[in-house]
Amino acid sequence: MWYPYNLPDSTPLNTSFTVDSLNHTAYHLPSAVMKTAVRPTNENDSLEFEFDTGQPTSESYVYMHFAEIEVLNENESRAFDITLNGKLWAEYVTPTYLQSNTIDGNQSIRGSKLKFSMHKKPNSTHPPILNAMEIYIVKEFLHSPTNQDDVKAIINIKSHYKLASSVGKSWQGDPCAPSKYSWNGLNCSNNGYNSPTITALYLASSGLGGTIIASFLELKFLESLDLSNNSLTGPLPDFSQLQHLKALNLSGNRLSGQIPSLLKERSNNGSLLLSVDGNLDLCQEGPCEEDKMNIAPLVAGILSVVLFFIVLGIVLNIIWRRRCNRKPASKQAVRLNEEVVLKTNNTQFTYSQISTITNNFDKMIGKGGCGIVYLGSLQDGTQVAVKMLLPKCPQGSQQFQTEAQLLMRVHHKNLASFVGYCNEVGHTGIIYEYMAYGNLEEYLSDARREPLSWRQRIQIAVDAAQGIEYLHHGCKPPIIHRDIKTANILLNEKMQAKVADFGFSKLFSAENESHVSTVVIGTLGYLDPEYYTSSRLTEKSDVYSFGIVLLELITGQPAIIKGHQNTHIAQWVNNFLAKGDIQQIVDPRLRGDFDFGSVWKALEAAIACVPSISIQRPSMSYIVGELKESLEMEAAREKEGINSIEINVVDLEALCGPDAR
Repeated sequence: MWYPYNLPDSTPLNTSFTVDSLNHTAYHLPSAVMKTAVRPTNENDSLEFEFDTGQPTSESYVYMHFAEIEVLNENESRAFDITLNGKLWAEYVTPTYLQSNTIDGNQSIRGSKLKFSMHKKPNSTHPPILNAMEIYIVKEFLHSPTNQDDVKAIINIKSHYKLASSVGKSWQGDPCAPSKYSWNGLNCSNNGYNSPTITALYLASSGLGGTIIASFLELKFLESLDLSNNSLTGPLPDFSQLQHLKALNLSGNRLSGQIPSLLKERSNNGSLLLSVDGNLDLCQEGPCEEDKMNIAPLVAGILSVVLFFIVLGIVLNIIWRRRCNRKPASKQAVRLNEEVVLKTNNTQFTYSQISTITNNFDKMIGKGGCGIVYLGSLQDGTQVAVKMLLPKCPQGSQQFQTEAQLLMRVHHKNLASFVGYCNEVGHTGIIYEYMAYGNLEEYLSDARREPLSWRQRIQIAVDAAQGIEYLHHGCKPPIIHRDIKTANILLNEKMQAKVADFGFSKLFSAENESHVSTVVIGTLGYLDPEYYTSSRLTEKSDVYSFGIVLLELITGQPAIIKGHQNTHIAQWVNNFLAKGDIQQIVDPRLRGDFDFGSVWKALEAAIACVPSISIQRPSMSYIVGELKESLEMEAAREKEGINSIEINVVDLEALCGPDAR
């Protein structure tokens, strides 16, 4: 969490350009933070300031972050030295334009007084600047850190199974110490001044997959281990070597092979409570080879049946193709133009059927530039949305072809599902799944509706981002939507978001990363400025549009904020960021009920999406990852009822300073 800090006798600076904080530093500093800086009010003076930790014996680590945010001419320069408590701390610092770099001094500082002075070099034409600064104070605990063998083992387990959520969310710092902040899912011994050890590990239903790694066997003091209801595979390790182990629950996995004899012996004599139910391939009694021999005839029989149906399918396919070649058209295929043929399976509807489904088009639920959407109901009672093309829309037929083609080939939980289509003379329409809560634009702007909570908003953002990511990276060739906006994000009865309206979408050949469009397509406020000026379309155009959607979710404001002077939402947000006023950005309808870190991470992701230069924007895969982290932070707050507390020390004796975030 970053806070603005006013240094004495200083003048603030800022830029509207994005500062690269991802590619050249391990610290991943927020661009919004690095876009601001301070310099001495008098350009010939030094920049001086001090801090008091309040602890005369404290040990501190200082990190200063720099980025040049002013354009310097060839004959101009900015270079300076930094002293700490009168001693040279960093020499000849020269910030790089719009690129973050960090100076840490490579050592800790003892004492409570931290007095800094930044002096301009004699050959420098510009005074020193400072963009951001962090000070860490070492927290000395009165107890020993966790046994280091246990620490290494549990860190390996966390890393191997990627425990970044559920129990793993709070797995930071020392696993057992202090006891108040021990990791979730762990029990530890408390032996006074001796190093605590891990005595119990509970990872039931934690999404673990793959084999059981050897690191579990390195937890020598383990008394209870629960790995039930995961997706663990492979052989069962010999846990009998863990002498203190009294309970082992491995039920509900997919383990295979034999149960180690010594482990079975301990279970039989009552010294170990062993549960392996639900592992169908695990041989609990008798040798596994006999079982394999017994199932061999069954496998052979199944394979022969499968082979028969494969051959039958090939023959039927050949017959079908020959029949199609003799007929100009069929009920299962409709030719839209010379290049496009839609092949479907019971998805073509007549206009008469559409009329019945919609009860003679009696309930309109939406209207766009080229179509009207009606509520309908299939014979089985399933509700659907029917979009009928307006006859006088000039580009409507092409949009219909594009959308119908794409909907038939894309399948993802966060894309609107295709039900069928109608293509008769004068009557063209597409049938989708019905989305009970309509589109996101209407929901956010409707004052009569209950405001979306922050948890709901960030979940909607994750859903929509995953849908777009699938179009970019899960489809071959990739698909660019070209009209991402809140009006094209639909919400079902469970508030799950799905991206819709593919009429303007563009398929890319796999080898092309960009495409020059003869006509620029998009919606005012969401349109990528680089695409607008150059007509060069890339997947980063969708990234820009999604960044605007994300800003709308955070702020509750529309893409274009109406007033005496219409303001684009990105500029509106940047105006507050330049002042360091984050609170004014967040939708007041949230009433402060959110994790600040979660909102900040989402805001960082949104700002990263909207630079005017496309190469400065991240991929949708990166944005999905950032938003999932934001969602986890908010989920942890709701679960704990308080903002999470992070501890950054594992082994005090081996501490070299805080790691890069």
